[in-house]
Amino acid sequence: MIFRAMLYAGLLALTGCATTPPTADAEGWRDVALPGKPLTRYSRSHKDGRPAIEAVAERSASMWRRHVHREPGALGEVSFSWWVPGLHAEANVAIAGHEDAAARVLFAFDGEIARLPMRTRALFDLSEALTGERPPFATLMYVWDASAPVGTVIVNPRSDRIRKIVVDSGPAHLRRWRDHRRDLVADYRLAFGEDPGPLVAIAVMTDSDNTASQARAWYGKIDLH
Repeated sequence: MIFRAMLYAGLLALTGCATTPPTADAEGWRDVALPGKPLTRYSRSHKDGRPAIEAVAERSASMWRRHVHREPGALGEVSFSWWVPGLHAEANVAIAGHEDAAARVLFAFDGEIARLPMRTRALFDLSEALTGERPPFATLMYVWDASAPVGTVIVNPRSDRIRKIVVDSGPAHLRRWRDHRRDLVADYRLAFGEDPGPLVAIAVMTDSDNTASQARAWYGKIDLH
């Protein structure tokens, strides 16, 4: 059980599990699977007149990811949007056994791995050995949670290198586009208590594996300003 929890934590931080990555689309986005998890289906679509990525999770968990590179001095605000039709009442991104979310947008950052605790470095080594890809130094995640108040910062229950900021909560704004604009550097400082390193990847994730349920979302364009 400890081994599985460690492995899942490392892989959740934007790593892939296939030795040969799936082909990227024209914009560089690709599926990222998690070991033993059915894939969430991501496809290009439209929602209420907007171009979007549609995500459909059926007891599944995977990501749709694009590699980027932006140095810390070039980081500023980020804008993103999502449209969610419903939430599972038992989903809770703070509890390991219920850690599902209908909508997440993730940002992965590089950093000085050598200054992390030995246990974390061992996890990174294990994940790299099994997947061929080292987890990022830190992952900042914006989430729509079923109950946590907006503004809550949540440390991932399996890895403190993943931290979440709740930007939508509960059912009040379901079935409409929600547009967000965030200061990425300020939010990283809020979540991790330090300045970020280079941004190396962006991803979206809709998952429902822990609650053995279904989830659906549409994601608009993610823009770095």
